[in-house]
Amino acid sequence: MPADTDWRRRSARLLGIVDAFIVVWAVVGAFIIRFGIDPDFVVAGQEVAYAWISVALVLVWWFMLGAWNSRQSRILGSGPDEYKRVAAASLWLFGLVAIVSYVFRVDTARGYVGVALPVGLLGLLMGRWLIRQHLNVNRQRGNSMSRLLLLGGPSAVAHLAASLDRAKHAGYLPIAAYIPGSHGGPAFEPESGLPVLGHKPDARSIIEAIEACGADAVAVSAGVQLHPQTLRHLGWDLASRNVGLIMAPALTDIAGPRIHTQQVAGLPLIHVTTPTLEGGQRVAKRLFDVVISGFLLLAASPVMAVVAVLVKLDSKGPVLFVQERVGIEGKPFGMLKFRSMVVDAEERLAELTHRNEGNGVLFKLKNDPRVTRIGGVLRKYSLDELPQLFNIFAGSMSLVGPRPPLPREVEAYEHDVRRRLLVKPGLTGLWQVSGRSNLSWQDSVRLDLYYVENWSLAGDLLIILRTVRAVFHSTGAY
Repeated sequence: MPADTDWRRRSARLLGIVDAFIVVWAVVGAFIIRFGIDPDFVVAGQEVAYAWISVALVLVWWFMLGAWNSRQSRILGSGPDEYKRVAAASLWLFGLVAIVSYVFRVDTARGYVGVALPVGLLGLLMGRWLIRQHLNVNRQRGNSMSRLLLLGGPSAVAHLAASLDRAKHAGYLPIAAYIPGSHGGPAFEPESGLPVLGHKPDARSIIEAIEACGADAVAVSAGVQLHPQTLRHLGWDLASRNVGLIMAPALTDIAGPRIHTQQVAGLPLIHVTTPTLEGGQRVAKRLFDVVISGFLLLAASPVMAVVAVLVKLDSKGPVLFVQERVGIEGKPFGMLKFRSMVVDAEERLAELTHRNEGNGVLFKLKNDPRVTRIGGVLRKYSLDELPQLFNIFAGSMSLVGPRPPLPREVEAYEHDVRRRLLVKPGLTGLWQVSGRSNLSWQDSVRLDLYYVENWSLAGDLLIILRTVRAVFHSTGAY
């Protein structure tokens, strides 16, 4: 049996066991909390009926999780689809219980249902999260992956291979390339290093390449020179061999909620909506910033007072450092930070430029001699950025957004990079939770532009939760 099938079956089996354990635990726990149980474990009267109801509920709940395809290997390890299916199956089940109870006038104990549903759903989601962490560790080692043959033009294949390599948690491992329509070429794709298995634009040759490399899925990228009828026949051949077919259009850094598919004359047309931060969305984001920053200012005020005293005692100079940064639409503002460097740090920057360890545009130096003793600790745990809560409360910054750039950085921006200035800069953002100073300039820009293009309030909440973990890990903070 191929290794790729093994990991899929192992994962499905493990998910089935975990789901069964959690469902039984939730339903039995709800039964005991609602009705209790005597020392002899004998139930009588109404409890007998609920005992049978509990058995049926456990079985139906477990089967519904399977019916909603929540254990499919395709959705494991990446994206919210797995969690959505678990939640949908659970809510549909208890919705049906409520409807049946109403139609047949069954007096279902509310305390029983009110415990089983939230406890079971939370347990299922937590169990899926834990299994996902285990699966992601395996995938970082190159295990539990779907083996992909990349089909498309040379540049598209290279781009897709690089994108999948950055997202190993998604579980796709490119193993070879097939570039139909090109007239010969090197045995290996230059940028990705993948072996090129052929160039003939016919389904039979592509199938032979799949069998030669042992791929279990084919990813069709942009620039593929295949007639639509050939691609259709290829899909039929792949289905007969149980090999997956993945279409990878040339849409870069587009979030799922912006993509909508519409069938027209048998063609799946992909619509991409444009995100706008206007009207109600702008008010919602601003209200969110004011409420959360106000709460954090009150909660962090004792910590900020202690930090202020330590900064003052550690070295001469003011407690706060005000630095000019560029905000929304290129408007400058004074960004507040606890001073973590000596007072003449800006004047000494020129003599340290040749030691820059940053990514070109940004100046970073791990062992910066300008950083004070207490400043190193503040930077490690991002405590020096706490005063930016005042910027957020006043409106010049947001809790989540692109990194606030310096004026000299903005002057070096290319045209596309200036899209970062379409939204307010943030205290945290995708750059903060993805490595901070360890990121290359290209990755920093890509993450900031992704945020600008795909902003959502739910996304902001997720970034804030990831920020807490990033701060404690101190990855890339110096």
